[in-house]
Amino acid sequence: MSDTSFTPRVFSGIQPSGGLTLGNYLGAIKRFVDMQNAGDFETVYCMVDLHAITVWQDPAALRHNTRELAAGFIASGISPDKSILINQSQVPEHAQLAWIFNCVARMGWMQRMTQFKDKAGKNTQNVSLGLFGYPALMAADILIYHATHVPVGDDQKQHLELTRDIAIKFNHDFGVDFFPVIEPVIEGAATRVMSLRDGSKKMSKSDPSDASRINMTDDADTIAKKIRKAKTDPDALPSEAKGLEERPEARNLVNIYAALADISVDQVLADHGGAQFGSFKPALAELAVDKLSPISKEMSRLMADQAEIDRILAQGAQQARALTAPILKKTYEIVGMVGA
Repeated sequence: MSDTSFTPRVFSGIQPSGGLTLGNYLGAIKRFVDMQNAGDFETVYCMVDLHAITVWQDPAALRHNTRELAAGFIASGISPDKSILINQSQVPEHAQLAWIFNCVARMGWMQRMTQFKDKAGKNTQNVSLGLFGYPALMAADILIYHATHVPVGDDQKQHLELTRDIAIKFNHDFGVDFFPVIEPVIEGAATRVMSLRDGSKKMSKSDPSDASRINMTDDADTIAKKIRKAKTDPDALPSEAKGLEERPEARNLVNIYAALADISVDQVLADHGGAQFGSFKPALAELAVDKLSPISKEMSRLMADQAEIDRILAQGAQQARALTAPILKKTYEIVGMVGA
């Protein structure tokens, strides 16, 4: 670990590559809001559109999705007065530091990234170079702010370990103690929210079945309907968490309830153990509507004034560059760039 004292600062982001889901909210945004409001950190949250274009994006859709994601952040409680809220491409230091890190990271490190293997499949020669280099840009996203903590889902843990490796190698190569060795923040009952149709698969905006997910733009009736129709098994809920181990759909719904209610799985089962899904699902639907429909309504209101969203993102970019420009300048000096 670094001996240098760094300002406690959180960075995290989401790709604007499609509509927000309950998985995004419980696995990421809700924790973003909690960390913002705790007051223990400076917080920077990002629409990572440079990452989104590592696979083809329709330009008009990308613009819409970026603004909608910003609306989702704000509607969920991320305040531009408390956090820096940015669109990645408006802060060029992200990409500039990424090139430095491309020259620090090793090919073998990148080839071990399981997400690249999963996304590329058997077609590794035809995917974009950006998809292969994605983790170096992610490391730059984090370290250009000297962020110390990164709240992410467990599927990003390997990328954060790579970020640590890049920071350590840079510091070692240049004999400095400049970049922090970050701490991932992976916690919460519903860090990984699963499909409502298949408890073994992650809830995804790319699933062809809209019934598999709750979209953050769904209205109250749609939310309730999807929960009522969620796949379950015929048994009653157990009285303790061990009883959920071989029941993926039951575990998923209990996890969702726990995360929405801000209580433990054990508490959910203490309250509902022995209940059939015919009574548990309505209770979950009522809770979900209570928590999510105000967010949906506020997103709709914000999207009706896109100029205001653009203003907020422009303001965030100015705030961000006040942090990133000096860090990039010092990085260039360390590497030996003339005129840095």
